[in-house]
Amino acid sequence: MQRFAFVIHPLSVEDFTRKFGFTRRLPARWVEGAFRLVPPFVVSHITGVRSVTGTEAEGWFVGLPLTPRTLFASDLRFVYRRLLQCAELSERLGAGVMGLGAFTAIVGDAGVTVAAGAKIAVTTGNSYTAATGVEGALLAAQRVGIAVEEACAVVVGATGSIGAVCSRMLARKVPRLTLVARNPQRLARLRDVIRSESGAEVAVSTDVRGAVADGDVVLTVSSATDVLIEPEDLKPGSVVCDVARPRNVSRAVHERRDDVLVIDGSVIRPPGDVDFGFDFGLPPGLCDACMAETMILALEGRYASFTLGRDLTLEQVEEIAALGRRHGFHLAGFRRFERAIPDEEVERIRRRAGRGPGPTPEAARSSGAPMPGL
Repeated sequence: MQRFAFVIHPLSVEDFTRKFGFTRRLPARWVEGAFRLVPPFVVSHITGVRSVTGTEAEGWFVGLPLTPRTLFASDLRFVYRRLLQCAELSERLGAGVMGLGAFTAIVGDAGVTVAAGAKIAVTTGNSYTAATGVEGALLAAQRVGIAVEEACAVVVGATGSIGAVCSRMLARKVPRLTLVARNPQRLARLRDVIRSESGAEVAVSTDVRGAVADGDVVLTVSSATDVLIEPEDLKPGSVVCDVARPRNVSRAVHERRDDVLVIDGSVIRPPGDVDFGFDFGLPPGLCDACMAETMILALEGRYASFTLGRDLTLEQVEEIAALGRRHGFHLAGFRRFERAIPDEEVERIRRRAGRGPGPTPEAARSSGAPMPGL
């Protein structure tokens, strides 16, 4: 039996109520301040992970009770100390690899210092998140009839670790690409890299709303905690894959734009009858790609740190995607705000956009591609 651990933390004060119901009656600042003093703890035991190769794994959610606001407001030495306590707890549980979830994969140097001080392997999960984010965006584009070889893609949060490698991947598929981020210098450096390794026409912008107006395929991977894209911003018939958590795309886009397909990015169905033992916001049996990367490494018995730091390589992304396929991991169909998107809705969006028919669900299944609603 292979073993892993994965660090989770509340994305907002309201998330504390998932584990500690009494906190809903307390002021938010009190809750955040009190839990800052609480060391990491075991949230749940994860069972039922079974690769199609026959290898099995079990794991644990390790809770770090710090919100994003607390993580970024705290001294980095305190944050690293807490994360190393997570690693020590994971090691005592028998885990060979620990995944850093959500903002613990972003804060500081993205796992490098934690991996250097831990006695077990560490990974951020960002490689598999990038692989499946691009896969989902391109599959959604195909289903609504977008000719990817003629399309304009926009990456919001392009200079982040996931955004940069996603941009490089998309540049291999589309003729036009717009990179969006806050820092013009970093945007220019990434643009030059992509121009040197692809034939795509690459533009840069610091204006999210202006940039997405021209996008046929939009991928959002920003670490912003605020909504960045509103209904009136998007091009009719476009596809938006929102990988960011918290989401970059307003819920109002789905409610007011029946000609745009918005999907959650990188929601994965791992192999086996997986019980996470804790409601972390996804339907039973599904997980985020960063969690899946940790499971894949455990199933592979690869107890060496994998994804660390800000610079992901295309080789890393391609390798973890191949290992995921080998063990039976796949996209959990098209989903949005924790709900499956039916085939009929995808078809309605395609018709409203005035495009020709995309591949039927049956054709996509016969090609081995993941399907909506699975």
